[in-house]
Amino acid sequence: MGKIAFLFPGQGSQVVGMGKTLRDENEAVAAIFKRADETLDVELSKIIFEGPEEELTLTINTQPALLTTSVAILEAFCAHNITADYVAGHSLGEYSALVSAGALSFEDAVYAVRKRGAFMEEAVPAGVGAMAAILGMDRELLTEITEEVSKSGNVVELANMNCPGQIVISGSKQGVEEASQVAKEKGARRVIPLQVSGPFHSSLMKPAANKLQEVLDTLQIKDATPPVVANVCATEVTKAEDIKQKLIEQVYSPVLWEDTVKYLLNQGVDTFIEIGSGNVLSGLVKKVNRRVKVYAINDRETMDKAIESLKGGNT
Repeated sequence: MGKIAFLFPGQGSQVVGMGKTLRDENEAVAAIFKRADETLDVELSKIIFEGPEEELTLTINTQPALLTTSVAILEAFCAHNITADYVAGHSLGEYSALVSAGALSFEDAVYAVRKRGAFMEEAVPAGVGAMAAILGMDRELLTEITEEVSKSGNVVELANMNCPGQIVISGSKQGVEEASQVAKEKGARRVIPLQVSGPFHSSLMKPAANKLQEVLDTLQIKDATPPVVANVCATEVTKAEDIKQKLIEQVYSPVLWEDTVKYLLNQGVDTFIEIGSGNVLSGLVKKVNRRVKVYAINDRETMDKAIESLKGGNT
């Protein structure tokens, strides 16, 4: 029997109305959204279910909204006694993974990610930073390009290694534009500027990491069971102290997502279950390995299908 990993999406997967149908029919799910509103003293669930989209896409709202939706859907899914051998999340999704592994309480996590969103917004003035997806170029060549461009004083770095041939760069606006241009000249298939409010996962985010550390210092972080495969190192972490350190580093370090999926595959994981809004991570897993079983659970229908398949049609 192969192993199971639960995956949790990050920023970019949000959509107005996510989690609403499950909330309407499941009291345990509704309770999670209510706890988020009470913890933050904000009508977060109203923003999640009704929008407007501009408000949901503000980083300060997006981060707690996605976390709340993932944890709420997880609550419904866990009633079916399917457990994970490993958990992982993409950037912000790592907090959902930590809640699922018992390392953070939901209240502490939703509080932390709202603060994280605010600190990331504040770290770099709007319009100064940028991010872009580079398609069809290998990591080594892109690393050389970004290092060369950064020497001129315009910082640009690799931010997300998502899957083979899809890497996101992040940094100063000039740095990202220059590196994008050079990447095109050196054979990148496509360059897509991203609609983001800051240069996430770059060294320009260090001020946000320092503030986040102060918040994390006030929270109770426990050891994780099952292990969490962290973005920063793409290996498992279970000890509370290591978890905290990795969350701080994560703000200004690249997300090693392709490496995370490969690590899980090497541990014998053959079933990946994405829990939360959208199916971005499912697509990335498939680009790393086509043969594994992948499920994206974001509503009642996708959940029922996955459960039936996982339990061999015996539900």
